[in-house]
Amino acid sequence: MNNLKAYVAEFIGTLVLVVFGCGTAATIGTSSEAGTGYLLTALAFGLVIVAMAYSMGNISGCHINPAVSLAMTVAGRMDIVDFAGYVVAQFLGATVGAGILVAIVGTDSGLAANSLYNGSFLASFLIELILTFVFVLAVLGVTSRSEFSAVAGLVIGLSLTLVHIFGIAYTGTSVNPARSFGPALFAGGDALKALPCFMIAPLLGGALAGVCWLFLDDER
Repeated sequence: MNNLKAYVAEFIGTLVLVVFGCGTAATIGTSSEAGTGYLLTALAFGLVIVAMAYSMGNISGCHINPAVSLAMTVAGRMDIVDFAGYVVAQFLGATVGAGILVAIVGTDSGLAANSLYNGSFLASFLIELILTFVFVLAVLGVTSRSEFSAVAGLVIGLSLTLVHIFGIAYTGTSVNPARSFGPALFAGGDALKALPCFMIAPLLGGALAGVCWLFLDDER
């Protein structure tokens, strides 16, 4: 039952991330010329993490991101069965969340689907790899000690805001395969063609962060 509750929490958290994060981006845009809108989109993603971390964190750890779950598995903090359960719940949550967005804003909004930077798979892959590595390393670090628990949600949310501030102008910022999958599934077209980049790069970035943390953590 506890595992099922964790999976439900991951489903809800990822759904909320897509509805509020991608919904904000789809509504106000993510162009670097958008000024305040650009920052509001970054903050929307970060604030969702803060809200979900303090409401769902005690149930599932509030990964709401397959890259984070993979890093936790690599770092030895969760087993492969839970990893699979988390990832399924996250993708289902993102898909339902994107479906809700379609009902609210329609597919003409683009649903904040990620796109390749200047059409380059390689450049986009590198950007997403770096952004995910930095974000997930922050997650691993701040969740590694019980004394950090009071501020962990805030740190993780601000870290996600940070990588969005940098990455929105390039790829729209994914760092989360589930977040990319849901909107791309409904948007179709170029978003669906670009999806492999935003599935593979974040997972690789998360795995590398997990390996790096295994090396850096002296208290294991």
